[in-house]
This record gives sequence, structure tokens and C-alpha cells, in this order.
Amino acid sequence: MEQVEKSPPRTQYHHGDLRAHLVETVRILVEEKGADGFSISEAARRAGVSSAAPYKHFADRGEIVRAVALAGIDRMRDQMDSAARSAKGEPLAPITALGLCYAQFARTEPGVFRLMFGLTKGHGGHPELRAHGDACFDVVKREVRRYMPRGTPEHEIERRGYMLHMFVHGHAFLEIDGKHDLEMSADQEVMLMADIARRVMQD
Repeated sequence: MEQVEKSPPRTQYHHGDLRAHLVETVRILVEEKGADGFSISEAARRAGVSSAAPYKHFADRGEIVRAVALAGIDRMRDQMDSAARSAKGEPLAPITALGLCYAQFARTEPGVFRLMFGLTKGHGGHPELRAHGDACFDVVKREVRRYMPRGTPEHEIERRGYMLHMFVHGHAFLEIDGKHDLEMSADQEVMLMADIARRVMQD
């Protein structure tokens, strides 16, 4: 009988794989315990590596947590971009889709969502986080720009983009914090996001 060669255990990594594995492990811990609810040694144990291994890729705990936030921002940006580009129907459909995608990301990854908006000490003003956040907001401004008449001043694009973000961001946090008593179906949330889009874009 031919002997099947066993694959190496998951705790063995090629160079570079460990960093991604640690980021994913910490992402799961953030969802389970919050951004301040675990230690690096716990993350290392969960990842199946030595307590010293994370420091081959990250200077300290804050750097690992920032990497999780950066990856979250990028995931949300990519999801929003895809949702807007694939939206069909009325001219405001891409903007409605952005809002729905944003709220869904918050519900799916509430711990990372909170982390992305600086609820962990030491994240405020971090230039890389700001750059990735700006890239995410650029998706919103792109769709606002497409909808508005040609030649609309950039400050007006910024203003309407901010208003959209303000409304949808508030809704997302109320959702994940359980701060409202509304019984809202998926169809009703679509109607809410469409109403926000109309009110902001057609005032």
C-alpha cells in the first residue's frame, strides 16, 4: 500500500507567511475580546508560534494591531468599490450600495470596525492609517462626483461625501452597539440608505 506523505503542520511557515497569519489571528482576537482584551503572548499561542516570533515581523503590540486596522480598512474599501461598481438601476444606486456595504461590514466585523476608527490608544493621527482611510473615502467621493453635474467644485464633493459618511457611520455604530429599537428588515435598510442618498445628493 502506497504511503501518503503527510503535509507539514500549520505552525510551520515559509518566510513572510507568519506575518499574515499573525494579523489574521489578531483580527479574530479583536472580534472575540476587543482591541485591548488580549496580549501578544496570547496571540502567539493562538497562532501556534513562540512568544518571540511576532517580534520578527512587528516592533510591538501596537504595530500588530495597526496592521489589523489597515487590513480592515482595505477590505472595506475593496468591498465598497465592488458594491458601487456592480450596482444597477437608478443613478443613485451606487451610493445606496456604498451605504449598505458599509453597514454590513460593521455588522460582520464589529471589533475591527471599532478599531479602524481609533478607539485604541496610539492610533490617532497615524499617517499610514490616515492614508488608507483617505483611499476608502475616495471611493465615496468618486461616486458623488459621478452623480453631480460636471464642474461641481471639489469642496462640494467633499461636503456631500462627508454628509453621506456621517449618516451611514452613525447608523452603523447604532446597529453594532444595539442603541436603537427599530425592527429593520434588509429591504427596509435598502429604503433607508436610498432615502439618505436622495436627501444628501438632491438637496
